[in-house]
Amino acid sequence: EHKRVPDDIAGNPIIIGHEFCGEILKVGPKWKNNFKAGDKFAIQPNIKWPGTMGGLGAPGYSYPYIGGDAVNIIIPNEVMEQNCLLEYSNPAFFYGSIAEPMSCIVAAFKASFHIEDNYIHHMGIKEGGNLAILAGAGAMGLGAIDYALHNDDKRPERLVVTDVDDERLSRAEDIYSVKDARNIGIELIYVNTADQSEPDAHLMSLTDGKGYDDVFLYAPVRQVVEQGSKILGFDGCLNFFAGPTDNQFSGTINFYNVHYLSQHVVGTSGGNTQDMLDAMKLMNDGRINPVAMITHVGGLNAAAEATINLPEIPGGKKLIYTNIDLELTALEDFEKKSDKNPLFQTLSEIIRKNKGLWSKEAEEYLLENTRS
Repeated sequence: EHKRVPDDIAGNPIIIGHEFCGEILKVGPKWKNNFKAGDKFAIQPNIKWPGTMGGLGAPGYSYPYIGGDAVNIIIPNEVMEQNCLLEYSNPAFFYGSIAEPMSCIVAAFKASFHIEDNYIHHMGIKEGGNLAILAGAGAMGLGAIDYALHNDDKRPERLVVTDVDDERLSRAEDIYSVKDARNIGIELIYVNTADQSEPDAHLMSLTDGKGYDDVFLYAPVRQVVEQGSKILGFDGCLNFFAGPTDNQFSGTINFYNVHYLSQHVVGTSGGNTQDMLDAMKLMNDGRINPVAMITHVGGLNAAAEATINLPEIPGGKKLIYTNIDLELTALEDFEKKSDKNPLFQTLSEIIRKNKGLWSKEAEEYLLENTRS
């Protein structure tokens, strides 16, 4: 039922996993002057090759020999033709696997726009404006918070992040603190809208009634969409980021305000190659560190079960190292599992030094002690 998945996968299975990176083992004669064995790479899966599913085909969705959940893959010609096999220079592999989701966030921030008084589209969020990220304490929301605070293009004066789960909000605030945001000139406010008797009015009050210049919707939920419309200000841009699976999904938007307050709605579905290059540069330069997206690690043996049961597994991104065997394990459970597996004892000590987050040191220790 997915637009990128062939109808015949029961008989011709594909390799899943579209957020991945790796190391080149061998290069054919056509591309030997561009790539070499030993190079690290990241994949931009949104290749838009006309010959595969009308341009919708993508690694991880549509191909039998390329996808992230494999030890070895064959990268087809069209990936290189479309400039989607990207050089990856970061010493830590895991940043390459989250470069793709970060590229989606970069794209969404670029797609927002404002017309001010001249009807010329000024692309990007409003510099120094009010920005709200609704349903924003999940994995992708954390990446958006990081980007909003630390990107090198346009940043808000006030950033409001909502969710309905205290635990998620608390984790978000532990990682991206109000104090740290204040130190770079941004007022960061976390709100549990489930605790508010009048959440829309409360969110508006945080802007002194002006409303928000930019609102990002990070859950395909009708109430979230409608709340976004209600809190939008003059020349406000409502950005529907979260992708729904229901092709009849809809919500009520105030078109009176669209007309008289010059409001507008945009939506993006994935980033392009430049967005991914931008994301990798920001990570390499230390401007952003979206490792907060990652809440679990495991080996290739855990990939299939994790994918099938993903809706029932709490947390954010599940990081799979395809050359090892390791049960899918939440970072917060490392210490609990250390009695049965000393590997987790050391990993627990390593991540404790990094606010409980995955790191280059943790990756290196894991790979050194699990590879056969």
